[in-house]
Amino acid sequence: MELNGRARKILYAAVTEFIATGEPVGSRTLSKKYDIDLSAASIRNVLSDLEDGGFLHQPHASAGRVPTDRAFRFFIDALMQVREISEGEKTTIEGRFREISPNADPLREAARMLSAMTGHAAMVVAPRLENQTLKQVRFIPTRPGELLAVIVTSAGAVENRFIRVDAHPSSDELQRIHNLLDDVLEGRSLREVRELFVRRLHDARNELGVLRRTAFELGEAALRSGPSQVDVVIEGQAQLLDKPEFADVDRIKQLVRMLEERERLVSILDTTLETRGVKIVLPGEEDLEQVSLIGSGYSVDENGLRMSGSVGVIGPTRMDYASIVPLVHETARGLGNYLARKNREDKDS
Repeated sequence: MELNGRARKILYAAVTEFIATGEPVGSRTLSKKYDIDLSAASIRNVLSDLEDGGFLHQPHASAGRVPTDRAFRFFIDALMQVREISEGEKTTIEGRFREISPNADPLREAARMLSAMTGHAAMVVAPRLENQTLKQVRFIPTRPGELLAVIVTSAGAVENRFIRVDAHPSSDELQRIHNLLDDVLEGRSLREVRELFVRRLHDARNELGVLRRTAFELGEAALRSGPSQVDVVIEGQAQLLDKPEFADVDRIKQLVRMLEERERLVSILDTTLETRGVKIVLPGEEDLEQVSLIGSGYSVDENGLRMSGSVGVIGPTRMDYASIVPLVHETARGLGNYLARKNREDKDS
C-alpha cells in the first residue's frame, strides 16, 4: 500500500502517540494533540484505510487503534528523524567510561549504564575472533583419525583446531577441498561461513557432490570445534517485566525463555556488525520474538587484530526509538574507545 502525505502524517502521529501512552489511539486524540488540518471524522477515515493496509489494528470495536509491526517498521525506515545525542548525554556517557575502576568489568558497566539511561534491558557482547573475515582454512593430516585445521583471518589471526575424521583425504583431494573452500570463504566472517556450511549441508545434502560435501563437512567441523562460550552480559531484565506489554503471565514466561537463549540473541545482535550505524530489529524479523532490539557494533584493536563486538537495547515494540538510537550508538563508540585505551595502557605498563 502506497501512503500519501496525509496518511503518512497521521500514521506518524498515531505511532508517536502510542509510544508515549501505550494506549489505543483515536481520531479525536490525534485531532486535538497533533497539527493535522483535518476533522476528527476525516482522520477516522484515514485511520480506517491504514487499518485496511495492515498498519493499524483495533483491539476492540469501540477502542482506538494500535500500530502494527508493519507500522513501526515504516515509522523507523521512512518517517523517523533520529535526533543527535545531546551534549549532556554525551558528557554523561564519556564520564561513566572514565570512572570505570581497573578491576571492574567494562562490558557490565556499559550495559548497566545503557539500561539506566534507556529504561530497558541492555546487552553487550565482547569483541571476538569469529566476527573477523576469513582468508583461508587448511587441513593438515596429523595422526590416524585426526586433522589439524588451520584457520587464518584477513587480519592475520591464526587459530589451530584439531578435528576427528574417519579417514584422511588424499593429498590431491585435500588440495581440491582447499580450492572449494577458498571460493566459499571470500568476504565472509567465521560466523557467516559456519552458518553457510550448516545451511547447505541441511538443505542440499542429496544434491552435493561427494568431494564438495566432504569439504563442507570438514569446514563445518573446523569452525564448530572452537570455543563456543561468548562473553555477553545482559542488564536490566527486570525493567522489561514492568512494561505493560509483558503483564500477562504467559508472555512473561515467553520473555524469560527468550532472554535465556543468549546464543540466539547474540546471533541477532551480530547482524548489526554488517550495518554501519544502528540497526533496529522488530518482532518477527531475524527470528526475533516478543521484543525489539536496537543494536550497534563497535571494534577495537587487540594485539594488532581488529576485533568486533556489539551493544544493544532490548524492549517492547513501543520504544522511543528516536531517543534510544543515539544512546546505543554513543555507548558502542564509547566502549570501543575505552577498550582500545585500556589495551594501550596494558601494553605500556
